[in-house]
Amino acid sequence: MSKIPAIAILIAGVVLLIFGLNAADSVTSSVSNAVTGAPTNKSIWLIVLGGIGVLTGGASLFFRRAR
Repeated sequence: MSKIPAIAILIAGVVLLIFGLNAADSVTSSVSNAVTGAPTNKSIWLIVLGGIGVLTGGASLFFRRAR
């Protein structure tokens, strides 16, 4: 993978991670956590997909294939 898509995936992962952490601190997530013992599905998915994006983008930047 070239550098530009890897950087784009890394930035998208960071943005999703930030949105997920903000969603986990929201009032809706707090109410869901109080009732069910878990945050909302939206915040969980945003955090998971953000983490995958950060790992994928970072790994592809640092471990590029030799040509």
